[in-house]
Amino acid sequence: MSDTLLDTTASSAAPPPATRRRTIAIARLRDLALVPAIVAVAIVGFIVNPVFLQSDNIINVLQSMSEISIVVLAETLVLITGKMDLSLESTFGLAPGIAAWLIVDPALTHGLGLNVLPDALSIPMVLLVGALVGAFNGLLIVRFGLNGFIVTLGMLIVLRGLLTGVSGGKTFFALPESMRYLGSTSWLGVPASIWISLLLFAVAVVVLGFTRAGRALYAIGGNIDAARAAGIRTDRVLWLTLIIASMLAALAGLLISGRLAAVPAAQGDGAIFQVFAAAVIGGVSLNGGKGTVFGAFTGILLLFMIINVLTLAGVPAQWTNFLNGTVILVALVVSRITGGKVQT
Repeated sequence: MSDTLLDTTASSAAPPPATRRRTIAIARLRDLALVPAIVAVAIVGFIVNPVFLQSDNIINVLQSMSEISIVVLAETLVLITGKMDLSLESTFGLAPGIAAWLIVDPALTHGLGLNVLPDALSIPMVLLVGALVGAFNGLLIVRFGLNGFIVTLGMLIVLRGLLTGVSGGKTFFALPESMRYLGSTSWLGVPASIWISLLLFAVAVVVLGFTRAGRALYAIGGNIDAARAAGIRTDRVLWLTLIIASMLAALAGLLISGRLAAVPAAQGDGAIFQVFAAAVIGGVSLNGGKGTVFGAFTGILLLFMIINVLTLAGVPAQWTNFLNGTVILVALVVSRITGGKVQT
């Protein structure tokens, strides 16, 4: 019955076919909005240093962004529903940190670790921690109706403090092979983390663009009351989205931990600023209901290309935060001018 209601509501409010085609065409053009900028940065990078377009450097850029791009994907899913999750950066560090804490042998790490779980459970444990964090966020936001920004800000601090507490502010090392594999191995000559990132983005493009679940996310972000009236189980969708987003952040943390063969107590600290910069510049609306996964991907790609060009040009890495903040402000101004809708 709810499906019938959804179809009836959609058909009664649907715009004329010509208008729909025009809207789809505009949306596709917005997806490609950053492509000219990416090409321009590639040209500038080649001028600054011809090494920029060499295959080794391109793979380096893609690997460097692969882990954080998965967090961008996670945040994009949440933003499309009209919510935001600031705690993803802490989940990025906490999930592999808890797994390492439970698995590593204290005899090898000078007393750091419990060694109470077998190595084979490392990946399931990382994903479980992510799922639990997302479920708890959903409990507070969906069930108790608390403000998502405040809840996830508090969770960011709590989770960061928890990782610092279990690690004593130190770095977990001597990680088992099961935790290092995905972040350190290569498939067909390309780091596995790149393949995993691209696969997740491809799946998300299909789900959001061609399935009922994807349309539900946009409907909730556009007008949650109308979505609820159309028969969409908004609470369930929001809760599940928060869980999936946290699990993606946990997986991203596992990948970078595997690449570094360690889990620092400060892993992911400040990453949320880069995540929001990529999402916003990629056209994802902070108001919900707008934006695409492909746009978010081009946003993080552009950011890391710029960072790489600056590195090759000898610009100190300390300017990275300035760049990310500037990108967010410029993107918000451009979004306000082109969209005509006040950001709240």
